Amino acid sequence: MSAHDISGKKVAFLLTDGVEQIELTSPWEAVKDAGGQPVLVSPSSGSIQGFNGADKADTFTVDLDVADASAADFDALVLPGGVINADYLRVNEDARRFARDFFAAGKPVAAICHGPWLLIDAGVVKGRDLTSFHTLEVDLRNAGANWSDEEVVVDQGLVTSRTPDDLPAFNDKVVEEISEGQHAGQHA
Repeated sequence: MSAHDISGKKVAFLLTDGVEQIELTSPWEAVKDAGGQPVLVSPSSGSIQGFNGADKADTFTVDLDVADASAADFDALVLPGGVINADYLRVNEDARRFARDFFAAGKPVAAICHGPWLLIDAGVVKGRDLTSFHTLEVDLRNAGANWSDEEVVVDQGLVTSRTPDDLPAFNDKVVEEISEGQHAGQHA
C-alpha cells in the first residue's frame, strides 16, 4: 500500500502493441493500490499485445481510443516503455496531442524506458530534467532536455525512469506526484 492516497483520481495509461509488459502492469498496480483508477488508452482498438523483452506476453483490453480521449477527463498520464510501443506512439498525432494536453494543464506525467520518445515528438521536453533508457539520451539532449543517468528523475510533475529495475522508485514517485495534483512548473 502506498503512503499516498489517490482515491478518486483517474490515470490514463497510454500504450499500444509492443509495450514492455512489466512497465505497464507494475505502475498500474501501484496506482490501483493507492486508490486510483487506471484506464488503458490506445490508438489500437480491442486489445494490445504486451512483450517481455522480445517475447510476446499477455494481451490487455483497451478502455478508450486515444482519438476520443481528453486530458481534461484524467488526473495524470503514464507512458510505459517498449521500443515498438514508443516508436509507434511518437508518430501518432492523437497520442502527441493527448500527451501535450497534460503538460498544458499542469498535470503529472510519468514515462519510463522508451516512453519519453513520445514526449520529444510532443514538443514538451525542452529545458526539462529527465532520464530514460540510455539509447534515448542523444535524442532527448538534441530536443533540449537535461538528461541524466539516474533511477528516477522528478521535475515539476514529470517523473521519468530508465528500466524495469527502476520500477519501485518510479512507482513511488508516480503515486506521490499524482497525490500532489497539478504542478505550476509542468508546462507544454
